[in-house]
Amino acid sequence: MKYAPKILTPYVSARHYFGSEQRRHREVAKLSLVQLADIVNSSKSNLARVETAELMPPPELPAALDAAFGTGEHFHGLYQLAKKEIHPDEFRRYMDFESRADVIEDFATNVVPGLLQTKAYAQAFFSCAPGVTPELVEERVQARLSRQDRLWSAEPPRYSAILDEAILHRPVGGHQVMHGQLSTLLALVDTPHTMIQVLPFAHGGYALMEGPLKLLTLADGRQVAYEEGRMSGDLLEVRADVAQRRATYDSLRAYALPPRDSASLIRNLMERYEQCVPAST
Repeated sequence: MKYAPKILTPYVSARHYFGSEQRRHREVAKLSLVQLADIVNSSKSNLARVETAELMPPPELPAALDAAFGTGEHFHGLYQLAKKEIHPDEFRRYMDFESRADVIEDFATNVVPGLLQTKAYAQAFFSCAPGVTPELVEERVQARLSRQDRLWSAEPPRYSAILDEAILHRPVGGHQVMHGQLSTLLALVDTPHTMIQVLPFAHGGYALMEGPLKLLTLADGRQVAYEEGRMSGDLLEVRADVAQRRATYDSLRAYALPPRDSASLIRNLMERYEQCVPAST
């Protein structure tokens, strides 16, 4: 039986359009999925699932496709739209602000902030959800990692984070994954554009124990806040509401360990995790 390609629906979403454009350019170039996979260093199955919008394009794919087809930044642009679509509307609006912010400030209660997560940590975190498929985990991981691009860009925002000490003690993904995650945090504790502080157990209770908080300062000086819940979040743009969250954040920053002491704590915990990693790994 002759193989019949799946009919595409390009106008359902940006992700569907990305897939249809990949197929269109591939067919114009008279390339099979196997041939294109060799060119862009991917797999046939992944490219097939991207074309049918079953898989979020991996962050390295758009540039590879633009190079393969000579399309400038066509796929890059489509990807910027597509990567926002797997998030709820409220968070999607926050992501738009985050992508334009000059200053990003995180307060995290239970999990390493998404902008700081390693791939292994993110995979372990998303795998905790009951009934989640490997495909959905990978899609969420790719979307999360794509948000980190700005931190490594030529003109990164100023980024600071306050982490509840509990985050460092919880071995998400196991000791080896946590060792790698803490190593990443340690490298970012005090750089020209990043700062990480730890709120120690000794501080006791605090105002934001129920959930994380993000604060953004935009180029025009406007500030927004985002409070995260388990299933949803609230984007706050009213000046008085944001100012209240700002005051809470600033007070907790005053109670947090300075960067040097935060680095020492992270380093000590890394050594503990390292001792628990089997020698064979």
